[in-house]
Amino acid sequence: MSGNATWQSASGLLAALATGALGSEELVRRALARIAEINPLFNAIVAVDAQAALAAARRADDARRAGGSLGPLHGLPITVKDCFEVAGFTAVNGAPGLRDHRPATTATAVQRLVDAGAIVLGKSNVPLHSLDLQTFNEVFGTTRNPWDAGRTPGGSSGGAAVALATGVVALEIATDLAGSLRMPAHYTGVCSLKPSYGVVPTSGVLGPVPGRRRRPDLVVAGPMARHVADLRLALQVLAGPEPRDAAGWQLRLPAARAPARSLRVAAWLDDGLCPPEPGVAGMLAGAVAELRKAGVAVDEAARPDFDPAAYFRDFFRLMYGEMSGDLPDGLYRSFALAARRADAAAPWSPLAAMPAAVAQSHRDWLHTREAREAYRAAWERFFGACDVLLTPVAPTVAPAHDQRPFESRSIRLGGRDCAYMQQAFWCSLATLAGLPAVVVPVGVDAGGLPVGMQLIAPWLGEYDALEMASLLEAVCGGFRPPPDSPLPAATVA
Repeated sequence: MSGNATWQSASGLLAALATGALGSEELVRRALARIAEINPLFNAIVAVDAQAALAAARRADDARRAGGSLGPLHGLPITVKDCFEVAGFTAVNGAPGLRDHRPATTATAVQRLVDAGAIVLGKSNVPLHSLDLQTFNEVFGTTRNPWDAGRTPGGSSGGAAVALATGVVALEIATDLAGSLRMPAHYTGVCSLKPSYGVVPTSGVLGPVPGRRRRPDLVVAGPMARHVADLRLALQVLAGPEPRDAAGWQLRLPAARAPARSLRVAAWLDDGLCPPEPGVAGMLAGAVAELRKAGVAVDEAARPDFDPAAYFRDFFRLMYGEMSGDLPDGLYRSFALAARRADAAAPWSPLAAMPAAVAQSHRDWLHTREAREAYRAAWERFFGACDVLLTPVAPTVAPAHDQRPFESRSIRLGGRDCAYMQQAFWCSLATLAGLPAVVVPVGVDAGGLPVGMQLIAPWLGEYDALEMASLLEAVCGGFRPPPDSPLPAATVA
């Protein structure tokens, strides 16, 4: 098989499989060889079952030769973020206590991909409990960015992003809370889709306490790929209710409101809470200019009518409140004590706000949920006059590895040192209100690092975001391979 298949889209590989120009077994062998090439350098993949993947590939090839179809992903190898339970694999989620956790069942979203014909080749690396904006853990070590190994690929889906950026696979499935699908896509030059909350099932996604069955607030599952068309393909397979709900309701996402050039577009490219560094700002401004050249009208003044600072604070109140249910009793009590001792007059920051948010009363939590409903109403009004909002994904390109405790980390924004989680502001816009968001690479900055743009759409407006994302991809050039990634072997036996 020619090495250029390394950079093919999932759609392109599936077309080659359908015509017989490529076999699934050949494709799986190429993926296994690619893991051997890139993993010593970048540490993206933490578990592989080559024997099972090759057996599944042979079955896929046999079925195709017999004239059968296994589904829209027939014979396509994929990798899966290691927070998903997958039968036959461990699900460690970066936690030493889960080294030997080997589930008997497969997460619903992953099973939908398998039922559509995909072959799970392996698992991709995450931080501890998938709760960091970088990807490292005691069990599997550090995942490195193929654009610059001294930098992080982001988190928590860092392994997934690197698997795509280095050509191991063309499709991944991951999760997102504070940007875990979106920041790694931005940092490594690939695409991702954070669906509307509830569109893709999250059953079988590990939290800090395995076996808990409540549906986590804010968390979604969604696809990552190198090309926007593959996000659309995966969404068509993944979208739908949890199995326990399927008897009573169905999901039918609406089509895009209009062709891309006729969609109403707004751009919110800067904010004092999280100002993009000049290189990122310049790339985003250039992307907007390219859209205008393509005939898209972009309004850079329109904003949803809420206070961004209050919105960001309420995002953290709900996120930390959700996390509090999984804390050991002793740690919870220590947060409660810290909250009682906190100086109410101290400046707010994402880190300083954590004890009070973890220990908040049920009444306070309900008040914040009511505030979220007001924000959702504001978004509905905004999207009454707009179809897609363009924003940064993060304020910087991929930062250097920093594995100190969160309280010791900071990020430089607008000439000042800020709490490390301050960079989640742009991703919080879609997360708090449960809105869909697509990330598309728009180019490489002067330092040679990729920059992505976030496209936010109204509730259940995935296809609006994907429609505009396809055009943005076309006018900005889309995915490009990292220059520091080793070239694929010309032929895989």
